[in-house]
Amino acid sequence: MLPRPIRLIAIDIDGTLLDSTAQISHANLDALRRAHEAGVEVVLVTGRRHRFALPVAEQLGFDLWIISSNGAVTRSTTGESFHRDLMPQSTALKICRHMREFHNYLVITFDREAMGAILCECHEQLYGVIQRWMEKNAPYIEYVNPIEKAVTEDPIQTMFCGPITLMESAQQCLLASDFTGEITVLQTKYDHRDLTIVDILHAGCSKGHALERWAAHRGIQRSEVMAIGDNYNDIEMLTFAGHPVIMGNASDDLKRDGWTITLRNDESGVAAAIEQVLNPDATRVNA
Repeated sequence: MLPRPIRLIAIDIDGTLLDSTAQISHANLDALRRAHEAGVEVVLVTGRRHRFALPVAEQLGFDLWIISSNGAVTRSTTGESFHRDLMPQSTALKICRHMREFHNYLVITFDREAMGAILCECHEQLYGVIQRWMEKNAPYIEYVNPIEKAVTEDPIQTMFCGPITLMESAQQCLLASDFTGEITVLQTKYDHRDLTIVDILHAGCSKGHALERWAAHRGIQRSEVMAIGDNYNDIEMLTFAGHPVIMGNASDDLKRDGWTITLRNDESGVAAAIEQVLNPDATRVNA
């Protein structure tokens, strides 16, 4: 039984709210709308850019806040901004120079909505691992070689996307740099796709820090927060929440921290977790 009412539910998008066909199930939609009607605040917390997360949020049918780019930007569906935690231009340039051998897998994003919001050096290798993402974001992608020529302001983040083994090498290269104190390194891993996304943000930036900041702004205690996620970039968010819930489709090693385990994303695991908030006397999801 939940010991006290939940006032805020923070939900990851990919692998959590969305099923394996990138759709929101009717059960998840119904649960989220009932939670909203009951006065529970719903916040989407995602690695996606705000613009790329917005169509998902709009399907819910009510205004809400989105913590995007792994915590770097907090903005409402109506365009109101609360906080930005951008990476200094100087740090982004250090990453570009230090990680030159991985430039074919490098993406840099900026907080603007036009061509150049996303920078890449070339597309061939990236299309091989994140083709759907590249196609959906095509109107915003500018190709510049060398990429650092176009880093003329503070970006939201840099990221490397590629096969798991190669991205392990990329992370080792980052850890060998002399600027590790300037950055936060997060990873999102999809074993079935042989894909790892290595997100590099400003030091101290994460989903967890952004959620903590938002909860404090709302006057909500962490014991009144439920967070639902499925991947490694959700760890800080789940650690902050008083009621962390891990999806049934998450990696086994993420299910070993004592967090509540809900159903898989293809089984409307978000709805099953929210039911514990709306109807705490119902049978619990797995502990």
